Amino acid sequence: MAQVPTSLVKELRERTGLGMMECKRALVGAGGDIDKAIEDLRKSSGLKAAKKAGRTAADGMVAVRVEGTRAMIVEVNSETDFVARDENFQGFVKRVIDAAFDAGQTDLNVLFEDSELESLRGDLIQKIGENISPRRGASIEAPVVGGYVHSNNRIGVLVGLSGGDEALARDVAMHIAAVNPPVVRSDDMPSDLIAAEKEIYAAQARESGKPEEIIEKMIGGRVKKFLKENSLVDQPFVKDPDVTVGKLVANAGADVVEFVRFEVGEGIAVEEVDFAAEVAAQVESVS
Repeated sequence: MAQVPTSLVKELRERTGLGMMECKRALVGAGGDIDKAIEDLRKSSGLKAAKKAGRTAADGMVAVRVEGTRAMIVEVNSETDFVARDENFQGFVKRVIDAAFDAGQTDLNVLFEDSELESLRGDLIQKIGENISPRRGASIEAPVVGGYVHSNNRIGVLVGLSGGDEALARDVAMHIAAVNPPVVRSDDMPSDLIAAEKEIYAAQARESGKPEEIIEKMIGGRVKKFLKENSLVDQPFVKDPDVTVGKLVANAGADVVEFVRFEVGEGIAVEEVDFAAEVAAQVESVS
């Protein structure tokens, strides 16, 4: 394939929403003329997918793959949960996790460059009529790794342990899926988050009118409780609340090294559409 400037490919992607390889092929065919490339794409089926690519994809599924001492997780988004349950979409996500694992690549944008996956994505968009967006990936390596995907494929977790076995790692992953702790242990809690909690507790404590030295003790106690409740190893294990997760893994001669938790759509801002207002605006524009 002839070379075209990366800047042109980037511009065409931004103007059409199509994949890198499709944009590159169009530019090559148009001799580097971006307007002609867009015109050619309009004549093909490609731009149909581009119109869908502008819509927010905040649903979808996560998938994990665990082999030996390595595990990987990916999130691929669709617009609706209906498509997320479609076997064609789920088959595509399986292709993505396998390709990511085999390539050792967690940056899905890089994975889809110069890749058959981008072509498959375009075909799937055409077939199902929704935007499909590969969002993110992550991997861990540890002496023992395990993974868990919730039955609706919306939450996935990877866990790395220093000992024990894969079944134990999967149990810990199941706990993380259910409880969603932000950190492994209290020492890992970001200082800005602790500071924010302290401010809240201080404001609440000062309303009591107690002396400042008592207030400081109250704040310290509440922060300690906050850290314990939000640190994985200090939390009561969901399958046996009489034992903490830390004690559970310690009994197996292990410790938690790290974990990754993905939940579909977390952090994606979804625009609320007022369809009645949208229709009214369209009617007004043509009247």
